[in-house]
Amino acid sequence: MNAGLPDGVIEDHPLWRLTTVRTGGNADYFARPESEEELIGLLAWAREQAVEIGMVGSGSNLLVSDDGFRGLAIKLAGDLTSVERQGLDLVCGGGARLPSAAAKTAGWGLAGLEFGINIPGTAGGAVRMNANAYGGWLADVIDWVRICDHEGVKQVGPESLGFSYRESNLLSGQVVSKVAFALSEDEPDRIKERLAEMRAWRKEAQPSGIKTFGSTFKNPDDPRADGRSSGQLLDAAGCRGLTVGGARLAEKHANFVENMGEATTADVIGVMAAAKRRIREEFGIELEPEVQVLGEIEWPGDWDGSDG
Repeated sequence: MNAGLPDGVIEDHPLWRLTTVRTGGNADYFARPESEEELIGLLAWAREQAVEIGMVGSGSNLLVSDDGFRGLAIKLAGDLTSVERQGLDLVCGGGARLPSAAAKTAGWGLAGLEFGINIPGTAGGAVRMNANAYGGWLADVIDWVRICDHEGVKQVGPESLGFSYRESNLLSGQVVSKVAFALSEDEPDRIKERLAEMRAWRKEAQPSGIKTFGSTFKNPDDPRADGRSSGQLLDAAGCRGLTVGGARLAEKHANFVENMGEATTADVIGVMAAAKRRIREEFGIELEPEVQVLGEIEWPGDWDGSDG
């Protein structure tokens, strides 16, 4: 262990096991802070040492480079994964799993976060991406957010986060440590029914039991899509089952990449590029990836529609 490292930081930590697609290399540094104070200390150290920060939430929307990550990967732990009720607010640590938090609302008779049962990430990651599912948007139910950086912590309202489709204005080095969702009272049984409906919709529409990071591409706002989702466009272009190396687009839903067993991140990028190319050729539309990337990725020369 490097004597100059902060307490709790380990070196050369494998990241693939922390992702749902199970590909990628090691992080130079890795830590699991359990409090805002620990998190702020790590962010300050990284800034002083000019070390890049990368967040690992549930790993459900993360693609790690085969060469690993030349920085500090952080996975929130301890108090930063808590879920509790405060009046009509559901207060979650940034590292709390959103499906687990949504499931707890029924017991407390708190309605409004049922859609979160179908967002397989952490509360903090969902805030950063303004996640949505089945008509529910995170931005619509946020009361306040606590954000840590190298200088300390601040609490802001949702109007300060610059929310748009799958985006916020949070910067690298800014980490959601806590988020409060403003909910309303309802009968627990009614909430349980809605949660069951949400789970059933997801099971019907999306593959399960595979190694994947979820939706691969954002839904386009290009008028040439005629309102179709990325999955519908990929299906229309015959992309179900499209395979490169050990990665393929799932047979059940073409917007899901599956690691069939021994896929590399390069395989995943390859199948994404092939799918992107088909949509460009078929519809003239440039699909944008929804998955977050950690480390240096070598994108194909025609990734952005150019020839190299």
